[in-house]
Parts: sequence; structure tokens; C-alpha cells
Amino acid sequence: MRNAMIRIDEKSMMPIYEQIVHRIKELISRGVLQPDEKMPSVRELAARLLINPNTVAKAYQELERQGVIVSVRGKGVFVAEPASSPGMLQERLARLRADLGRLMVEAHHLGVTREQVTAWVQEEIGRYWRDGDAGGSPSSQVD
Repeated sequence: MRNAMIRIDEKSMMPIYEQIVHRIKELISRGVLQPDEKMPSVRELAARLLINPNTVAKAYQELERQGVIVSVRGKGVFVAEPASSPGMLQERLARLRADLGRLMVEAHHLGVTREQVTAWVQEEIGRYWRDGDAGGSPSSQVD
């Protein structure tokens, strides 16, 4: 993983560990980080980002809890295979659906039109999915 891949926004209201979690998940979803790819150690990433190693450790713990990365004793931390834990997949899909609902409420309260929300969603879809890339099997969806 190259240095410029993760940037911390010190002005953001989002905690630094959450920024790291989000950015690593984004890099995986874009194919920059591949399954089984070795991640930098906690100390290495902390040194690159000029942050406390405990912050990186917290981010890695959350990513491992979500099934995004796996720790292999004596070997390091690696990007996990997608949706390797069915229970975790269902939990994450349910959380995603709830997050989407909260975003819709916020957009409505800000007076954002349905057309604008749809345009934004289509723009983001274009960033992460290519034609023919379903992004998951029908059985992995939550209603």
C-alpha cells in the first residue's frame, strides 16, 4: 500500500480511525487493494500517517471485526476475501440499509430533490461499479 493511498483530514468531524476504516474499504471496493494483499503493520501505517499507533490499531480492529481484513499470527494483516462471514455480511448490509435511510432523511430535510439524490447515487455507482459488475449476488441482499 503506497503512502498517498490514505489521507487524513484533520478538519473532518469524523474520527481519524473511522477515516482510516472508510478509506481502506474504499480502496478495496475500487480494486486498489486486492484480497490476500498484505497490509502495512500498525506501526508502519502510523509512521506514514504521522499518527498514534493506537489509532491505527483501533481502525484495524474495526476492519477485522467487519471481516474486511484478517490477521495471520506471525505473518501480518491481509485484505480478506469479500463477504467471508455470512453473519457479518448480513449485519453490514443491514447497517448499510439503515445508513441509506438516514441519508435520505437528511437529504429531505435539506430540500434536496429526488432527481438530485438519484443523480448523486448514479454518480457514485459509476465510481465503484463497472458494466456487468453486479457488486454481489442476489442472495446477499437485505430488505
